[in-house]
Parts: sequence; C-alpha cells; structure tokens
Amino acid sequence: MKVVLQRVTAAAVTVDGVVVGRIGRGYLLLVGLAVGDDETTVRRLAAEVAKARLMPDAQGKMGVNLRDAGAEALAVSQFTLLADFTKGNRPSFNGAARPEVAQPLFDLFTQELGALLGRPVPTGVFGADMAVELMNDGPVTVVLE
Repeated sequence: MKVVLQRVTAAAVTVDGVVVGRIGRGYLLLVGLAVGDDETTVRRLAAEVAKARLMPDAQGKMGVNLRDAGAEALAVSQFTLLADFTKGNRPSFNGAARPEVAQPLFDLFTQELGALLGRPVPTGVFGADMAVELMNDGPVTVVLE
C-alpha cells in the first residue's frame, strides 16, 4: 500500500464534470493498494495518516495532526502508484491489487481514517476517470508505505 499525502489549502475531485469530493485545508491522499495488502496494512496506514503532524502549529512549523488542526482529508484511489518500469518504458501494474480486492480495502481505509478524525472522508469514485484539482500548501508532499 502506498499513500501520497499532499498538504493542501483546497482540493477537489471531479467525475464526468461533477464534483464528487471537495475539502478545504487538509490532506489530499492518493491511495494505491498492492497485491498482498490486507486490513492490518490498511488500518496501520490510516493511523499513520491521522497521526502525521504536518499541519502548521502556532509558530508555523509542522507540529499538528489533521484532527487537532480541524482540517480535512480527501482520498482518491490511484492504482498507478504501483507502476513498475523495470522491464521497459511501458508500466506494468501487476503489483496493484485487483479491483475486487482493492475497493473494499480502500473503503475500509476511508472509514478507519474518518473514525480517527471524527468526520467523514470524502472520496473520488473508485475505478472512474477522475480529475483532481489541488492547491498544494508548502509544498508538503510525503509518501507513506
């Protein structure tokens, strides 16, 4: 499992011209699920995201987690995070979990994260062609695995 976390001042995801998820200040999470990922992995990563102190404190330094900052999270499934270019210029996605496995794990990730944050986590539409718009803050971008 790979999560690309970007601290944002705003983010939105659109499907077929309709905004399906939007947040203000918080984290945009691009989530890739791999072959072999399970509920334990998903719960661990949700907890890491919730605990990550990447929001600015009173001195402007990264010292506050999402919940304490009163900020939000927007999660977007993205199997392309598991791209493998070891055999050439065209990526292989064999390391990505199949949709029938990945979707329930993605749903569990957003539910667990929402419970830890005390608020629902908006998402894109699993498997859809999505447009993601964000205003990166900092910029702060980290990868959790």
